[in-house]
Amino acid sequence: MSNPMPEPSISTRGAVDLSALTRPQAPPPGEPGGAPSAGGYVVDVTDANFQQVVQDSTRYPVVVLLWMPTDQANADLATLLGRLSDEYAGRFLLGRVDVQTSPQIAAAFQAQGVPTVVAVLQGQPLPLFAGAASEEQVRGVLDQVLAAAEQNGVTGRAPAQGGEPEAERPAAEPEPEPLPPLHQEAYDAIERDDLDAAATAYERAIKQDPKDTDAVAGLAQVHLMQRTRDADLQQVRAAAAAAPGDVDAQLAVADTDMLGGKVEDALARLLDLLPAADAEAKEKLRARLVEYFEVVGATDPRVAKARRHLAMYLY
Repeated sequence: MSNPMPEPSISTRGAVDLSALTRPQAPPPGEPGGAPSAGGYVVDVTDANFQQVVQDSTRYPVVVLLWMPTDQANADLATLLGRLSDEYAGRFLLGRVDVQTSPQIAAAFQAQGVPTVVAVLQGQPLPLFAGAASEEQVRGVLDQVLAAAEQNGVTGRAPAQGGEPEAERPAAEPEPEPLPPLHQEAYDAIERDDLDAAATAYERAIKQDPKDTDAVAGLAQVHLMQRTRDADLQQVRAAAAAAPGDVDAQLAVADTDMLGGKVEDALARLLDLLPAADAEAKEKLRARLVEYFEVVGATDPRVAKARRHLAMYLY
């Protein structure tokens, strides 16, 4: 492309793969409180239509949102982008990629977290921003995309997609249920990168109600973020490769895998160490695996499988 876009000035804070597990949850798209369904100038991108969407970027700009639809922060950004796509009336097409159902597309864009927004012009991806952004910031980035598209001859307009246009949907939607005070305190602390305060808030919530599973999961996620905060990925992996029997080194690399969304790799790494581990090492591995189970969620099939293996190795 002859005229590259300038670097957008939006922070990437908040774009962590597993952060959705401790954020407020949203209903599925199209349901009250969730992001709108596709339609108007919004299309849900799947393996079936991905190549066509990329091809269409030679005629008009495509803005791709990589997201988890049922995470509230992701849903909020999708709602904002959808509203702007209608306002811009086809000057760009918004393509939404559910990273959980289309992981190969997410990998093609090299997304490190969600939400992530990427432009596609003439078949070429242009990273825009990751994490939350204000409407003013998003408008500024979209204007940069459109200016770059015009400079490169991509001046067509996207056709309206099938389904109900955004303008015809009800303007007012019910507000999501507020978080319990201590959960909100923890969430706000995570947003400002004060992990110690977040952990304290979750610990207080658990003390008030030991059966508060959301607080237990939140605390496990914060502990994971604390352990990996200053980790150098290359050094961690090199140390693990050099000492395959070193439990602490393997725990460190499993943490980075878990934070990066490589859940199966993290679980398998620790489970493989259990048969040869001594009693002290087994307890370390057991405790970390149990914490991972909280992070991922008890209903996840990967957790159920790992629990069975853990029980087999321990008993």
